[in-house]
Amino acid sequence: MIHVNPDLTEFSYIVAVGLFILALKWLSSPATARRGVLAGEIGAALAVLTTFFNPTLVQYRWILVALIVGAIIGIPLGMVHMTAVPQRTALSHAFGALAAATIGIAEYYVRFPNLTRFGMTEISLEVIIGALSFTGSLIAAGKLQEFLPQRPITYKGQNIVSFCTLGAAIVIALIMIVEPGRFPALFPAMVIVSLLFGVMLVTPIGGADMPTVIALLNSYVGLSAALLGFVLDSKVLVVAGALDGSSGFILAVIMCKAMNRSFTNVLFGAFGQLQVSAAAAQEDRTVRSASPEEAAGILAASNSVIVIPGYGMAVAQAQHKVRELFDTLGKKGVDVRFAIHPVAGRMPGHMNVLLAEADIPYDKLIDMESANSDLPHTDVALIIGANDVTNPAAKTDQGSPIYGMPIIEADKARTVMVIKRSLSPGFAGIDNGLYYMDKTLMLFGDARAFVGDIVRELGGEGH
Repeated sequence: MIHVNPDLTEFSYIVAVGLFILALKWLSSPATARRGVLAGEIGAALAVLTTFFNPTLVQYRWILVALIVGAIIGIPLGMVHMTAVPQRTALSHAFGALAAATIGIAEYYVRFPNLTRFGMTEISLEVIIGALSFTGSLIAAGKLQEFLPQRPITYKGQNIVSFCTLGAAIVIALIMIVEPGRFPALFPAMVIVSLLFGVMLVTPIGGADMPTVIALLNSYVGLSAALLGFVLDSKVLVVAGALDGSSGFILAVIMCKAMNRSFTNVLFGAFGQLQVSAAAAQEDRTVRSASPEEAAGILAASNSVIVIPGYGMAVAQAQHKVRELFDTLGKKGVDVRFAIHPVAGRMPGHMNVLLAEADIPYDKLIDMESANSDLPHTDVALIIGANDVTNPAAKTDQGSPIYGMPIIEADKARTVMVIKRSLSPGFAGIDNGLYYMDKTLMLFGDARAFVGDIVRELGGEGH
């Protein structure tokens, strides 16, 4: 055993915490995001290495086995395509929650029956939140991977059943807190009920709300880790979990604000049910379509273009073709910028990550407010796979499920072009009236192939 000065250990933990704080600071801007990721990685590595030299650590074998197994699983997960990042993120949350919950469970049985009420309170809260976050994150990953239906799965009285399930877990926890050394059979019951509630919590939520759900689950996992820090008397875990939990919660608030909806509506509103009447209305309306050659001619003749990316761009992995289009139009003197809606895609910052992968300059990315002030003076709004975040119904139809949601007002541009496979509704399950406007041209097809064709027509390489 290598003994390390306790002061050096505490100093290393302080440095790790400082790096975690800097990581969050730098991750808030695309220009410094890579630096933020590196700071977070160094901080985590420093915390783990410092813990290895903790004098209370007497058994390395199982820790090394866990590290090896984790690396074997984690390396392939870290090398997924960018389109799979949302579901991989949800899986990461699930693994983090599982780790927190299992350690809490182990602490209960190690300490039993010599548990204080305060200790039982810590363990109960940590295990309940960790368990529900684990199964909730698995359901989210399944929906994002389309193993499970993306539409909300609901039944009559489901919210009452869900609240009763959570209430049962809390009641069991209170009984064990009052009598910490008794009723050991109730502990696994509390774990099982908490796992069940996690399933009930996320199953009724549709794909349109996955960005908010991912942020909320991140907050839950962080809170569980912070509580685990109290259980293990680990200051660095308390701080790291608190940072993770608070940042996830703030991000979820931002997501809700971007959709003009409340947490309760996101969690219990079953948003995303297919609106049959709106879907049927498509049959009586016509659209104007255009070929790649026609689209290229309009783009080449324009002075300004705002590209509005959405999940369709991610599915088609079209970001590199979009970069070629950006370069080709730039050479022709066309000003091209990218309008990013806060909830576009399936996770917070999804579009920013994809465009960064394609090396789109950061200064060409603009937020929703800036885009909306510029769109009335823009020649072409080119929508690539975005649906709900450009739907004018959010501003004009009081009966629409998305009424009041801030959108990118693509309909204000002089010409609108939409690259989409079909007229099918987006995650919110409603038709988009933008597609039927006289100024709108539908470019039907795979986004990657269609953008490549446009680039070729413009005289770029496009391959």
